[in-house]
Amino acid sequence: MVLATFVLLFLLTGSVLVPLKALLLNVVSLGAAFGILVWGFQQGHLQGLMGFASTGGIETGIPVLLVALGFGLSMDYEVFLLSRIKEFHDAGMPNDEAVAAGLQRSGRIITSAALIIVVVFAGFAAGKLLVIKETGLGLAVTVAIDATLVRLILVPAAMTLLGEWNWWAPRPLRRLYARWAVREAVEEPRRYSGNESRAARSLR
Repeated sequence: MVLATFVLLFLLTGSVLVPLKALLLNVVSLGAAFGILVWGFQQGHLQGLMGFASTGGIETGIPVLLVALGFGLSMDYEVFLLSRIKEFHDAGMPNDEAVAAGLQRSGRIITSAALIIVVVFAGFAAGKLLVIKETGLGLAVTVAIDATLVRLILVPAAMTLLGEWNWWAPRPLRRLYARWAVREAVEEPRRYSGNESRAARSLR
């Protein structure tokens, strides 16, 4: 799953560092979710609030389920944000302005979509079965942290710090990207100037 994600993100961005950054930041979201599960269910701190009796552990299927679904949802938001940033950068914007404009273009949509998902998974957490509670809370925490702290803060900050290194790849991989790149359209992207650049600078 990690290898497939790296390859697909490389074909989307033409970069080696951006996919690595995305995979590393996914660990933040999943790690936070596992931490909450251990604290709340294994150690029993949420027993009174959520109405269950701690078994001293987490259901065996939860880690696999959380990694699979949480990883998929996280990468969905990542691709959505990166595609907009890449679009602006390919159109001629400097890296920092492309990051700001891409965040401005997709940030509200990511937040709104994540809010819906969090509400749905929070409903699971109110269920009677312990495994459903763990699944709901774990996924709700994963999506909430990923769509706020990670995608809207850490990703833009990391891409701003890396600058043009975001789009670096070894020469053999650049040739591979030129042949197999994933693009939304075959025509040349339209050039951005003026309004988008001013909006991007206003976010910096």
